[in-house]
Amino acid sequence: MTGILLTNDDGAGSPALVPFARALADLGEVRVCVPDRERSWIGKAITRTEAVLLEETTVDGHPVWTCSGYPADAAQLGIHELGDRLPDLVVSGINLGFNHGAAFLMSSGTVGAAVEGWISGIPAIAFSTGVWDGDWADWRARAESPEAKAAWEELAATCVTILRDLREADLFAHADVISVNLPFDATPATPRRVTDIARVGYDRLFRATGPGTYEHDFLTITRWDELAGTDVAVAGEGGVSITPVRLPRAAAVPDEVRRRVEG
Repeated sequence: MTGILLTNDDGAGSPALVPFARALADLGEVRVCVPDRERSWIGKAITRTEAVLLEETTVDGHPVWTCSGYPADAAQLGIHELGDRLPDLVVSGINLGFNHGAAFLMSSGTVGAAVEGWISGIPAIAFSTGVWDGDWADWRARAESPEAKAAWEELAATCVTILRDLREADLFAHADVISVNLPFDATPATPRRVTDIARVGYDRLFRATGPGTYEHDFLTITRWDELAGTDVAVAGEGGVSITPVRLPRAAAVPDEVRRRVEG
């Protein structure tokens, strides 16, 4: 039976956690290890100088391990400290909010947890959802309400269908980490596209709230390149973007530049 580690960066309180864990049980034996609180925007940070607490609990009747550290800590502990064998697959998500475009993918704790799987030599995939139009804060409030439970169950089932299809298509053999971004109302019939990562960045990230004090503020996205065929473009079209990521990858340098550098 396939062993699956499920983790996330939204923590044990994520409305996606238990629906996704239960849906993934159709594919194998699922163990869950997540941060004990939301740890968004932390990338692949990992704890080095402090002790990390690992505790077993239940969420909505489902067994869950929580850790006091970051998403990558949860993945690392879930891979190596839980169960009697290594998992065959690391699944991270479903994140509340898209993780598309270079700046956001590199900042994502959801993707960072999947990268930790790759570092341990285990196929890994990250799922993220959101809405393209409308007020994001309003959507998140609705997504976290009890009334959204059925929607999360439907989305979790859709993610499992996509995961099954990607395994059958052998996409994992051509990627170190797969990043999937899909609309909150996605179904198995929603169009899918294999995409590149949009080269987008953000502008000023903090605002002053007092002398020497700054808080995270809403982002201003700066587009660097054309978006056609990228994860961001597909999200704007209402589709499912499937991005196979290779890590790490050095830039291709023209021979003339190489000769000037190397002498």
